[in-house]
Amino acid sequence: MKNYRDYYFRKAKAEHYPARSVYKLMEMDKALRLLTPGGRVLDLGATPGSWSLYAAQQVGPQGRVVALDCVPTETVFPPQVQFLVADMLHPSAEAIAVLEAHAPFSVVLSDMAPKTTGSRITDQARSLALVEAAYGVAMRWLAAGGHFVAKIFEGPDAPAFVRGIKPFFERVTLMKPKSSRSESKEIFIVGLSLRTRDPRYRIPEDEENYGRT
Repeated sequence: MKNYRDYYFRKAKAEHYPARSVYKLMEMDKALRLLTPGGRVLDLGATPGSWSLYAAQQVGPQGRVVALDCVPTETVFPPQVQFLVADMLHPSAEAIAVLEAHAPFSVVLSDMAPKTTGSRITDQARSLALVEAAYGVAMRWLAAGGHFVAKIFEGPDAPAFVRGIKPFFERVTLMKPKSSRSESKEIFIVGLSLRTRDPRYRIPEDEENYGRT
C-alpha cells in the first residue's frame, strides 16, 4: 500500500500539483468529458488547489474557475482562477458577488470531506451533509446542461440521496477512480447534464437571472 500511495504522491509532485487528488478528477474527466474549453467551473472545498489547477488547464484562458475554501492555500493559480477564502455554507457578500458575476457554471465540483472521527456512522453522516450542501449550491448556480461532481463516503444513506437527484439530471453515475485508495470508503457522485432544478432548492431570483430550467 505504501508504494501505491507513493506513486501518486511522486506523480503529483513531478507534475506540479499540490495533492494526489487531482488524478481522481482527471480520470473522471477523461471518462465523462466534464470540463471543456471556455467552461465555467465552481470548485467547492478547493484547498490545496489541485482540482482548480486541472480545471483551469481544461477550460483554458477563455474559461473561468471560481474556487472556494475556508482554508487558505499558497498554490499559485493561473489568471483564469479566482480563489476565495469563504464558507460555502455561509458565503460572504463578496463571495456571492463573485458567484453572481460568473454564474451560471457549467460544472460544480466538490471534493469536500469531513474531519474523520473514527466512527464510521458519524463520518458517513457528516459526509452526506456536505454533499447535500454542495448539491444545494449546485442547484442555485449550475447552468442547464451542467454537471455536478461530489465526493461522498459510502454508507446506508448514500443510495437514497442518489435516487433523489436522478430526476434532475440526464444521467447520474457513481465512480471510484483508480487513484482512490482501495481501503477508502470514498466514491464520487456525478450528475450529468442538468435537466431541471430541484424544486427543494429553487430560488425565484435565480430563475430570473439564469433562466428557468
